[in-house]
Amino acid sequence: MNPPVAPRPADHAESLANLRLEQDALALYDALSAIEKDPRRAETFRTIAGNERRHAGIWADRLRTLGAEVPPPARPRARVRIIILLARLFGTNAVHDLVIGLEGEEERIYASRPPSREAEAIAADERAHAEMWEQLRADASTAGTALAADSGAAPAVADSGAAPAVADSGAAPAVADSGTATDTAGTTSAGTGVISTPVPAAPSGAGMAAATSVDDVRRARVARTPDEIARAERWHRGGAGTLRAVVFGASDGLVSNLSLVMGIAGATADTKFILLSGIAGLLAGAASMAAGEYISVQSQREVLQRQIALERAELEAIPEEEKEELVTIYMAKGIPEKDARLIADKVFEDPETALETMVREELGLDPKQLGSPWSAAGGSFAAFCLGAIVPVIPYLFGGGTVIFMTSFIVSLAALFLVGSLVSLLTGRSLLFSGFRQVGLGAAAASITYLVGHVIGVSVA
Repeated sequence: MNPPVAPRPADHAESLANLRLEQDALALYDALSAIEKDPRRAETFRTIAGNERRHAGIWADRLRTLGAEVPPPARPRARVRIIILLARLFGTNAVHDLVIGLEGEEERIYASRPPSREAEAIAADERAHAEMWEQLRADASTAGTALAADSGAAPAVADSGAAPAVADSGAAPAVADSGTATDTAGTTSAGTGVISTPVPAAPSGAGMAAATSVDDVRRARVARTPDEIARAERWHRGGAGTLRAVVFGASDGLVSNLSLVMGIAGATADTKFILLSGIAGLLAGAASMAAGEYISVQSQREVLQRQIALERAELEAIPEEEKEELVTIYMAKGIPEKDARLIADKVFEDPETALETMVREELGLDPKQLGSPWSAAGGSFAAFCLGAIVPVIPYLFGGGTVIFMTSFIVSLAALFLVGSLVSLLTGRSLLFSGFRQVGLGAAAASITYLVGHVIGVSVA
């Protein structure tokens, strides 16, 4: 009789790391469900929390099987705590992209681990969670236009790469309970005439193999073209809306004005001159940032409006050809031709809905994603000022070596904070991002200080 195979030392470490990962996710979704005021969104978060609780149970059982002690839930890591804080301050919609990035990171972590049925099934769940978030966003953006199929209005079409959803107005997003199966794409609910969009079920036990199989089919379907991949895997995209603009605006203001203040301080010890230069740099930089942001957003809007006008002209001139294009797009996403034509017919009953759908599906544009250029300019101005004022504040209280060092140290601390916030967008380590930002800012400030010192000495 062969002796039992001893577990690899890595089994314990991997299971413990996976348990911590799932405990963090559970804490996040428990908090989001408590924060969210919309009952439907809160229920979605509770469903995902149930999945994460089951995932944690899987790794806890694995640790017990290995003869290890299961640690109690620890305090969530800093990235999760910051996301929860932002959700409390600005609402769960504001952290959409941050959570999508977190789900994508967890999927990549599981993909990097040795293959196992548990890891594959949980990775499929993480992709399902990201799709549920995209469904929440789609429902929010089409809440005023999505009508029941039997009312004669056009359906709401999501751009996530899944089958378009024809849903009742205000209906909750499709959410699969933990361990339950979902309808196949393109199926119609009995007696309602509503085409439902699937959300992969959270697999457990015998459902793991099924979930993995469904995920393999999804991969094969969405991987036909780069465009479909981009739309289906939206958590790969950079950016997190307002938070991204604030973080990078503050970073620009902090680094540029710290460098300016240090350069002037290197050239002269005159406190008033340093203060005046810092304030001038703050206002000039903020105005430049605001003007650039205004031009950027306004130009994007003008390009979008031109594309929409061209698409409107095509719809008026050759509507049947445009409808065939939409049918082809839906069929490429895996929808049977019969269902694709049914959806296209409904869409084209309303010219405005047909225009919006073709702009989204054919051109890959989303008019709702572009905000006001004035809001963008104002946000950039404020964010730049927020960062640029930091090295100036100490000089409001005097001058000399102490004030100089205070300005430099406080600015480095602010740079570390900004770098930590950048880690929310990039998924990198908080310490790595923080110290990288400190290193770059300190290097820029040191160079300008030396240049200022050399110029100041030569002028004197």
